[in-house]
Amino acid sequence: MLLKVRKAMLHRTLMATALTTLLTACGGGDTSSSDSPTAAMEAGVVNIYSSRHYDTDLALYNDFTEQTGIRVNRIEASADALIERISAEGEFSPADILITVDAGRLWRAEEAGVLSATRSALLEDRIPANLRHPEGLWFGVSKRARVIIYNKENGKPEPLETYEDLADPAHKGKICMRSSSNIYNISLLASIIANDGEDAAQAWAKGVVANLARPPQANDTANIEAVAAGGECEISIANTYYIARMKTAGNPAVDQIGIVFPNQNDRGTHVNISGAGITAQAPNRDNALRFIEYLTEDSAQTYFANGNNEYPVVDGVAPTAAVIELGQFLEDDINASALGENQAMAVRIFDRAGWQ
Repeated sequence: MLLKVRKAMLHRTLMATALTTLLTACGGGDTSSSDSPTAAMEAGVVNIYSSRHYDTDLALYNDFTEQTGIRVNRIEASADALIERISAEGEFSPADILITVDAGRLWRAEEAGVLSATRSALLEDRIPANLRHPEGLWFGVSKRARVIIYNKENGKPEPLETYEDLADPAHKGKICMRSSSNIYNISLLASIIANDGEDAAQAWAKGVVANLARPPQANDTANIEAVAAGGECEISIANTYYIARMKTAGNPAVDQIGIVFPNQNDRGTHVNISGAGITAQAPNRDNALRFIEYLTEDSAQTYFANGNNEYPVVDGVAPTAAVIELGQFLEDDINASALGENQAMAVRIFDRAGWQ
């Protein structure tokens, strides 16, 4: 038993050394006064694996360190790569927190067993129940809406008030979409499954495919520009932060599109999250919880959400002016965990519908 413990301590020390080396190479934060990797693992540090890469996040890390004295180390990569890495590191992983975008990716982390249940009265008070995992495996810390856009010069096509309307034959040859492998589309379809059922979701996907102006391609920004141009495409869907980002950057395309927040007369518009969860083997669990709680402070919410033109999850905190200009809306309040739970079914439906 003693030998096993010594081996575990040695392995963790080596992992900490490797993490420190990699973080230094990646420009990771390092504000601790300790030179010992083992000491750094045990006190005054939190290790964050994040798929976000915004400068405002760096300001958050620095502010958290100034407030608490806790050093923030970080590794940045795609969500899937980080989940795979934490899984490979196993019980000796130095990761304390996984931060990623989209509840579907958080579900992948959940399924991989890399997250642990966490209870916090503060988080449960600050974050609405539909934006956090029922068992505390992850917590939404910012959100965005997926809206319908259309070419303003050509006028708003009808009917176009709901996601379901996108499948109406009136829109044949007018719609441009991202591929079915895109996580945003998977999560949107997962929400339709949750609200309308599998059969209705299948009919919707098939109807949208029949209305496509071209094979699914590109990203939200490119599809916004295609709709603004008014040639091949008249209708698409996009996350609000892409529209606000283009507005802030002075991209004239956003002035050529109209925006519909879908389903305002029934369930509300589909929203998704950026979220954070404490890892199953977190060596600095208390510091990890302290960091996630910090993300719900008003000032941190402003930093975190506005860095990507998202909506704060905490009531009373205002988003950027560009986001406010998009308008107010009723949001779908299903628990975001359903977006992950229905993910596999959504992929099957896309495949059956021929959505590339």
